Amino acid sequence: MPRTGIANLPLHPGRCPKWLFGRMRKLGGAISEIIIDEYGRDEYLRRLADPFFFQSLGCVLGFDWHSSGLTTTVCGALKEAVNELNCGVAIAGGKGKASMRTLAEIDELADDAGLNLSTHRVEKLKYASRMAAKVDNSLVQDNYQLYHHSFIVSKHAWAVVQQGMNSQNSYARRYHWISDAVRSFVDEPHAAICCDAKGQQVLDMTAHSSEESRKTSLDIVNDNPSHIEGYLKISARPEQTSLYDFVNGDFPSQEPAILSLCKNHRLRLSKRSMNALKQAYEVQPESYEELTSLKGIGAGSIRALALISELVYGTEASWNDPAKFSFAHGGKDGIPYPVDKKRMDDNTALLKDAVRNARLGNKERLDALRRLALTTL
Repeated sequence: MPRTGIANLPLHPGRCPKWLFGRMRKLGGAISEIIIDEYGRDEYLRRLADPFFFQSLGCVLGFDWHSSGLTTTVCGALKEAVNELNCGVAIAGGKGKASMRTLAEIDELADDAGLNLSTHRVEKLKYASRMAAKVDNSLVQDNYQLYHHSFIVSKHAWAVVQQGMNSQNSYARRYHWISDAVRSFVDEPHAAICCDAKGQQVLDMTAHSSEESRKTSLDIVNDNPSHIEGYLKISARPEQTSLYDFVNGDFPSQEPAILSLCKNHRLRLSKRSMNALKQAYEVQPESYEELTSLKGIGAGSIRALALISELVYGTEASWNDPAKFSFAHGGKDGIPYPVDKKRMDDNTALLKDAVRNARLGNKERLDALRRLALTTL
């Protein structure tokens, strides 16, 4: 399942003033209505799944461009505005407790005449919402804990804008998902990633280079995870671990092969995670995605399986942070990749067109265009 981007923003305290939120809701609704009318519902979702467009939209609406609050406030304003438009697009979820109501709100969409969703379609949407959150919380272990989850849906497409926080470096990281070109939730979901900070020793089980580790993790669970307890005891020893620890029988006298892991890779697994793996064994999942989707399988279980896969079977997972050091349109010095001028120009032109055609007063229209101009200097 392609995730379209990640953006890192500084954590800022405080709330959006009521007067500003009201204006953001009005302007956001007017712009959304024009984009949906002119370009279609699915294209509207694709735009929200574009980190650069989303950031530019937040600036046009008048919010601080360099704040983590842009994500939550823009999503909140759009949710109130778009859900009142009856336009065949709806938004569920939100920040904090609102994110916990996402699945119930998706259920309610079955009664939305503009969407006309079947029961089967609603269940698939709920699965997508759960998996997008689980992947970014458990499969990409970048130390950003999700606290915001917005799910945007049309009849034929869906998008996710969610955000996690890292209290240690005082940054928030935003994740974008789109349902186009569906392949898998667990293999290379990124289409574009942007951020200001790169983590060290970030386990990324969604990387294509982690494919063998994913296969081995699944084999370990289906073979019988009771073996894991033995691996945990061995890994806790202060001395290096040798292959003798994992095989029985007679050995030649030559020096055995030695395999050791750095201190950061010490295996630890809670009783709850161990029980979840045993329950997974009873299910016998047929794929790594199915394993990930099981209740109780979280970051601890995923990490332990990845480390055992490397320690015992030599199948390495990716330990590189998938985020890049720039916003989604690139960096002015060409690092990590050149500025995508066409993408920038396309998004800017669309926003300008939407603002000019929106049912707004002259001052509101001019102020919005001025803010857009400042974001593209």
